[in-house]
Amino acid sequence: MGSRASSLLREEDIEEIKKETGFSHSQITRLYSRFHSLDKGENGALSREDFQRIPELAINPLGDRIINAFFPEGEDQVNFRGFMRTLAHFRPVEDNEKNKVLTPGEPLNSRTNKLLFAFRLYDLDRDDKISRDELLQVLRMMVGVNISDEQLGSIADRTIQEADTNGDMCISFNEFTKVLEKVDVEQKMSIRFLH
Repeated sequence: MGSRASSLLREEDIEEIKKETGFSHSQITRLYSRFHSLDKGENGALSREDFQRIPELAINPLGDRIINAFFPEGEDQVNFRGFMRTLAHFRPVEDNEKNKVLTPGEPLNSRTNKLLFAFRLYDLDRDDKISRDELLQVLRMMVGVNISDEQLGSIADRTIQEADTNGDMCISFNEFTKVLEKVDVEQKMSIRFLH
């Protein structure tokens, strides 16, 4: 099946995706095969329903938020290139990439881009800040009914109190980054893709 999938993907497309995402040729062809198997409509694009059939996303409390990250604003389908761009955020940072100077065109799997991806999972209304209400909603998604609303409120209040340095009672991306500066985001937000 891998050879059939790779024959549907042009060599120049593979090269462009390699440059854009950092994935190897074999990773791209394997992921194309997986993409093709998920494409139940057989139209070269995935819908939200296609993603919801992935068992790991179906049971993940943030599954819907992760699925939404694959879709640009107002879109209800994602093509293979968009799929690969989103997956690239989870590509491990190789040792030879760790000490590179960050540039405006930094890799999708850079620390900054991984943090921005995570930040957007919390920023439900996409206003570039995480409010107490957004934090509560995401916490509720993660813990379900296992913690009382009062306890969740306390967690949200403490989190904002610790992160909010400018006093606006929200968490900006810079504040989010500062709170996570000692966390190994590169490791925690990586999926080992087959070579």
